[in-house]
Amino acid sequence: MSDEVQPFGPSAPLKSFQAWGVKADRRVEKAYYDRDLNAADAIVALHESGVQVTRIQRALSMGMFGIGSRRKLVPTRWSITAVDSTVSERMLDEIKHLPTIDDYRVHAFQYIDNRYIVMLMPEKWCYESIEAWYPGTAWNEGGDYPAMMGDHEGYQGRTTYACIGGCYYACRLAIAEHLMKERRQSSALVLREIHPGYILPVGVWNVRESVRAALSRSPQRFDNLNSALEFGLSKLSIPRRAWMQSSHMLKESFFQRRISSYLGV
Repeated sequence: MSDEVQPFGPSAPLKSFQAWGVKADRRVEKAYYDRDLNAADAIVALHESGVQVTRIQRALSMGMFGIGSRRKLVPTRWSITAVDSTVSERMLDEIKHLPTIDDYRVHAFQYIDNRYIVMLMPEKWCYESIEAWYPGTAWNEGGDYPAMMGDHEGYQGRTTYACIGGCYYACRLAIAEHLMKERRQSSALVLREIHPGYILPVGVWNVRESVRAALSRSPQRFDNLNSALEFGLSKLSIPRRAWMQSSHMLKESFFQRRISSYLGV
């Protein structure tokens, strides 16, 4: 087992191999033959045209995008995060100019012993994702308590790599897609509990698709943060105090006074 290599099942000698009738996606093929199109623009254009994120990631990994001789093979782990990060950043550039939502929304979802809460709040864009790995899971094998880790960004984004890795960017992409579809902006808080039934991390695609699934469901709506948080935490096992201690956004929302409070706004 390794955090760098995917797990492989039983293997056997290959006696023969045949391949035929392979069809290329013309949208990907067009980007491949355009040697004056930089990789970032190719990634964004393909996503906008409806090409699956996983297909774009594979093509980038194979060095199919970029300008002329500057094209290079990209390790799979990097290509996945590069696509998630590039597409979400471009979308957020537009989202930040849209009006905010007008209520607090809580989306819940469970899959392969992972529990997700996605909270959208009527504020300018900021984002935080926190993971809680229970004892007996891959990143907390010998612990006695859930190991909590997360990262956040403000309206201006971030310039350093998130400490929780690719899951941060996969989750951000799912949220950006949802806000673009709704033509609104909001702040977003994602809380994820990983329970022992999740015996093996299957990849950041799990987070992206789970958050997409959560946001595709009708949310519970509230008129204040406290009510929204209470409802969201009722779907999780870890107590409120632990989330509050781990969350930059929650600390700021509950304990940091704003100028508007002095103006009576």
